[in-house]
Amino acid sequence: MNKIRVSAVSYTNTYPFLNGIRKSKVMDQIDLSVDYPSACAQKVIDDEADMGIIPTAALLSLPEYYINTDFCIGTEGAVDSVFIFSNKPITEVETLKLDKQSRTSNGLARVLLKNYWKKDIQLITDDGGMEPDAYVLIGDRTFGKKNSVPYVYDLGKEWFDFTGLPFAFALWVSNKKLPESFVKDFNDALAYGVANATDVIAGLPEFEGFDYTKYLTAHLDFHLTDKKREAVQRYLGYLKDLD
Repeated sequence: MNKIRVSAVSYTNTYPFLNGIRKSKVMDQIDLSVDYPSACAQKVIDDEADMGIIPTAALLSLPEYYINTDFCIGTEGAVDSVFIFSNKPITEVETLKLDKQSRTSNGLARVLLKNYWKKDIQLITDDGGMEPDAYVLIGDRTFGKKNSVPYVYDLGKEWFDFTGLPFAFALWVSNKKLPESFVKDFNDALAYGVANATDVIAGLPEFEGFDYTKYLTAHLDFHLTDKKREAVQRYLGYLKDLD
Protein backbone atom coordinates (compact mmCIF):
# COMPACT_ATOMS: atom_id res chain seq x y z
CA MET A 1 0.00 0.00 0.00
CA ASN A 2 1.31 3.45 -0.90
CA LYS A 3 1.91 5.76 2.00
CA ILE A 4 -0.55 8.60 2.52
CA ARG A 5 1.01 12.01 1.90
CA VAL A 6 0.30 14.32 4.83
CA SER A 7 1.19 18.01 5.04
CA ALA A 8 1.29 19.69 8.46
CA VAL A 9 2.12 23.21 9.61
CA SER A 10 5.42 24.41 11.05
CA TYR A 11 3.87 26.54 13.82
CA THR A 12 3.78 25.87 17.56
CA ASN A 13 -0.01 25.49 17.41
CA THR A 14 0.48 22.26 15.41
CA TYR A 15 3.26 20.80 17.57
CA PRO A 16 0.85 18.80 19.78
CA PHE A 17 -0.56 17.14 16.66
CA LEU A 18 2.92 16.42 15.30
CA ASN A 19 4.00 15.01 18.66
CA GLY A 20 1.03 12.65 18.69
CA ILE A 21 1.62 11.59 15.09
CA ARG A 22 5.33 10.93 15.58
CA LYS A 23 4.70 8.80 18.67
CA SER A 24 2.04 6.67 17.00
CA LYS A 25 1.90 3.73 14.61
CA VAL A 26 0.40 6.07 12.01
CA MET A 27 3.92 7.32 11.22
CA ASP A 28 4.51 4.06 9.37
CA GLN A 29 1.53 4.80 7.11
CA ILE A 30 2.41 8.35 6.00
CA ASP A 31 4.93 10.54 4.23
CA LEU A 32 4.93 13.68 6.40
CA SER A 33 5.95 17.14 5.23
CA VAL A 34 5.87 20.38 7.20
CA ASP A 35 5.02 23.74 5.62
CA TYR A 36 3.52 27.12 6.45
CA PRO A 37 -0.31 27.21 6.22
CA SER A 38 -0.93 28.55 2.72
CA ALA A 39 1.70 26.19 1.25
CA CYS A 40 0.14 23.27 3.11
CA ALA A 41 -3.23 24.14 1.57
CA GLN A 42 -1.73 24.44 -1.92
CA LYS A 43 -0.24 20.95 -1.66
CA VAL A 44 -3.67 19.48 -0.97
CA ILE A 45 -5.28 21.58 -3.71
CA ASP A 46 -2.61 20.50 -6.24
CA ASP A 47 -2.78 16.86 -5.09
CA GLU A 48 0.83 16.96 -3.95
CA ALA A 49 -0.54 15.82 -0.57
CA ASP A 50 -3.52 13.59 0.16
CA MET A 51 -4.35 15.31 3.45
CA GLY A 52 -3.23 18.36 5.38
CA ILE A 53 -4.07 20.66 8.24
CA ILE A 54 -5.29 23.30 5.84
CA PRO A 55 -6.58 26.84 6.43
CA THR A 56 -10.37 26.90 6.55
CA ALA A 57 -10.55 29.43 3.69
CA ALA A 58 -8.90 26.89 1.36
CA LEU A 59 -12.03 24.72 1.46
CA LEU A 60 -13.45 27.05 -1.18
CA SER A 61 -10.63 26.02 -3.54
CA LEU A 62 -11.26 22.28 -3.25
CA PRO A 63 -13.89 20.74 -5.57
CA GLU A 64 -14.11 17.76 -3.23
CA TYR A 65 -12.96 17.49 0.36
CA TYR A 66 -13.34 15.33 3.46
CA ILE A 67 -12.93 16.59 7.03
CA ASN A 68 -11.30 13.56 8.58
CA THR A 69 -10.77 14.09 12.29
CA ASP A 70 -12.34 15.37 15.49
CA PHE A 71 -9.63 18.03 15.79
CA CYS A 72 -8.70 21.44 14.40
CA ILE A 73 -6.64 24.53 15.16
CA GLY A 74 -9.36 26.49 16.92
CA THR A 75 -10.25 28.83 19.71
CA GLU A 76 -13.21 29.74 21.91
CA GLY A 77 -12.18 33.41 22.00
CA ALA A 78 -8.76 35.07 21.99
CA VAL A 79 -6.29 32.82 20.15
CA ASP A 80 -3.14 34.86 20.94
CA SER A 81 -1.40 34.16 17.61
CA VAL A 82 -3.65 35.71 14.92
CA PHE A 83 -3.72 39.49 14.94
CA ILE A 84 -4.25 42.73 13.18
CA PHE A 85 -1.42 44.93 14.43
CA SER A 86 -2.15 48.59 13.80
CA ASN A 87 -0.62 52.04 14.13
CA LYS A 88 -4.07 53.57 14.71
CA PRO A 89 -7.49 52.53 16.02
CA ILE A 90 -9.26 50.07 13.74
CA THR A 91 -11.99 52.64 13.03
CA GLU A 92 -9.34 54.87 11.43
CA VAL A 93 -7.53 52.19 9.39
CA GLU A 94 -7.53 52.83 5.63
CA THR A 95 -4.83 50.39 4.43
CA LEU A 96 -4.18 46.79 5.52
CA LYS A 97 -1.23 44.59 4.58
CA LEU A 98 -2.07 40.90 4.31
CA ASP A 99 0.10 38.05 5.59
CA LYS A 100 1.62 36.00 2.75
CA GLN A 101 1.65 32.89 4.95
CA SER A 102 -2.08 33.05 5.60
CA ARG A 103 -5.37 32.43 3.84
CA THR A 104 -7.93 32.10 6.60
CA SER A 105 -6.64 34.94 8.76
CA ASN A 106 -6.43 37.34 5.82
CA GLY A 107 -10.00 36.44 4.98
CA LEU A 108 -11.10 36.77 8.60
CA ALA A 109 -9.57 40.24 8.83
CA ARG A 110 -11.45 41.29 5.70
CA VAL A 111 -14.72 39.76 6.93
CA LEU A 112 -14.47 41.61 10.24
CA LEU A 113 -13.50 44.89 8.64
CA LYS A 114 -16.47 44.78 6.30
CA ASN A 115 -19.16 43.28 8.53
CA TYR A 116 -18.15 44.11 12.10
CA TRP A 117 -16.12 47.31 11.93
CA LYS A 118 -17.94 48.54 8.79
CA LYS A 119 -14.69 49.67 7.15
CA ASP A 120 -13.92 49.82 3.43
CA ILE A 121 -10.13 49.58 3.28
CA GLN A 122 -7.37 49.24 0.70
CA LEU A 123 -5.60 45.87 0.74
CA ILE A 124 -1.83 45.67 0.34
CA THR A 125 -0.04 42.42 -0.50
CA ASP A 126 3.37 44.00 -1.12
CA ASP A 127 4.81 47.11 0.50
CA GLY A 128 5.61 48.89 -2.73
CA GLY A 129 7.02 51.74 -0.68
CA MET A 130 3.72 52.28 1.13
CA GLU A 131 3.56 51.99 4.91
CA PRO A 132 0.20 50.39 5.75
CA ASP A 133 -1.93 51.55 8.66
CA ALA A 134 -2.24 47.96 9.86
CA TYR A 135 -1.15 44.45 9.00
CA VAL A 136 -2.22 40.85 9.55
CA LEU A 137 0.33 38.60 11.26
CA ILE A 138 -0.11 34.98 12.31
CA GLY A 139 1.68 32.17 14.07
CA ASP A 140 4.95 32.12 15.95
CA ARG A 141 6.03 35.44 14.42
CA THR A 142 3.47 37.16 16.68
CA PHE A 143 4.93 35.81 19.93
CA GLY A 144 6.12 38.64 22.19
CA LYS A 145 4.95 41.40 19.81
CA LYS A 146 1.74 42.52 21.51
CA ASN A 147 3.42 45.14 23.68
CA SER A 148 5.40 46.67 20.81
CA VAL A 149 2.48 47.82 18.65
CA PRO A 150 0.07 50.69 19.47
CA TYR A 151 -3.15 48.79 18.65
CA VAL A 152 -3.62 45.02 18.75
CA TYR A 153 -6.72 43.11 17.62
CA ASP A 154 -6.91 39.38 18.34
CA LEU A 155 -9.01 37.99 15.49
CA GLY A 156 -10.30 35.03 17.50
CA LYS A 157 -11.72 37.40 20.12
CA GLU A 158 -13.08 39.84 17.55
CA TRP A 159 -14.86 37.01 15.68
CA PHE A 160 -16.39 35.78 18.95
CA ASP A 161 -17.55 39.29 19.83
CA PHE A 162 -19.06 39.62 16.34
CA THR A 163 -20.79 36.21 16.07
CA GLY A 164 -20.85 34.62 19.53
CA LEU A 165 -19.16 31.59 17.95
CA PRO A 166 -15.77 29.92 18.39
CA PHE A 167 -13.53 29.68 15.35
CA ALA A 168 -11.59 26.99 13.48
CA PHE A 169 -8.56 28.39 11.67
CA ALA A 170 -7.45 25.09 10.15
CA LEU A 171 -8.89 21.61 9.66
CA TRP A 172 -7.53 18.17 8.84
CA VAL A 173 -8.84 17.79 5.29
CA SER A 174 -8.21 15.31 2.48
CA ASN A 175 -8.90 15.71 -1.22
CA LYS A 176 -10.06 12.10 -1.51
CA LYS A 177 -11.75 9.53 0.71
CA LEU A 178 -9.17 7.80 2.91
CA PRO A 179 -9.38 4.30 4.45
CA GLU A 180 -11.45 4.26 7.63
CA SER A 181 -8.78 2.32 9.51
CA PHE A 182 -6.21 5.00 8.70
CA VAL A 183 -8.56 7.83 9.70
CA LYS A 184 -9.15 6.12 13.07
CA ASP A 185 -5.42 5.63 13.68
CA PHE A 186 -4.72 9.23 12.69
CA ASN A 187 -7.50 10.56 14.92
CA ASP A 188 -6.17 8.52 17.85
CA ALA A 189 -2.69 9.98 17.28
CA LEU A 190 -4.07 13.52 17.34
CA ALA A 191 -6.05 12.77 20.49
CA TYR A 192 -2.86 11.67 22.26
CA GLY A 193 -1.06 14.82 21.15
CA VAL A 194 -3.84 17.11 22.34
CA ALA A 195 -4.11 15.31 25.70
CA ASN A 196 -0.38 15.90 26.21
CA ALA A 197 -0.11 19.33 24.57
CA THR A 198 2.37 20.80 27.05
CA ASP A 199 4.91 18.05 26.31
CA VAL A 200 6.09 20.11 23.33
CA ILE A 201 7.09 23.20 25.36
CA ALA A 202 10.52 22.08 26.58
CA GLY A 203 13.26 23.74 24.53
CA LEU A 204 11.06 26.26 22.74
CA PRO A 205 12.43 29.82 22.55
CA GLU A 206 11.21 32.22 25.22
CA PHE A 207 9.36 35.45 24.41
CA GLU A 208 8.66 38.27 26.83
CA GLY A 209 5.02 38.29 27.89
CA PHE A 210 4.18 35.02 26.12
CA ASP A 211 3.07 31.91 28.06
CA TYR A 212 3.24 28.64 26.09
CA THR A 213 1.17 26.70 28.62
CA LYS A 214 -1.64 29.22 28.53
CA TYR A 215 -1.42 29.38 24.74
CA LEU A 216 -1.63 25.61 24.21
CA THR A 217 -4.22 24.82 26.90
CA ALA A 218 -6.40 27.94 27.20
CA HIS A 219 -6.16 30.09 24.06
CA LEU A 220 -6.14 27.15 21.64
CA ASP A 221 -9.01 24.69 21.61
CA PHE A 222 -8.21 21.70 19.41
CA HIS A 223 -11.61 20.00 19.41
CA LEU A 224 -13.73 20.29 16.27
CA THR A 225 -17.10 20.82 17.96
CA ASP A 226 -20.49 21.35 16.34
CA LYS A 227 -20.19 25.06 17.15
CA LYS A 228 -16.86 25.26 15.35
CA ARG A 229 -18.39 23.48 12.34
CA GLU A 230 -21.16 26.08 12.40
CA ALA A 231 -18.53 28.82 12.55
CA VAL A 232 -16.75 27.33 9.52
CA GLN A 233 -19.90 27.54 7.43
CA ARG A 234 -20.69 31.06 8.66
CA TYR A 235 -17.16 32.19 7.86
CA LEU A 236 -17.18 30.63 4.39
CA GLY A 237 -20.47 32.39 3.66
CA TYR A 238 -18.99 35.75 4.63
CA LEU A 239 -15.87 34.98 2.62
CA LYS A 240 -17.87 34.30 -0.54
CA ASP A 241 -19.62 37.65 -0.14
CA LEU A 242 -16.30 39.52 -0.18
CA ASP A 243 -15.77 38.98 -3.91
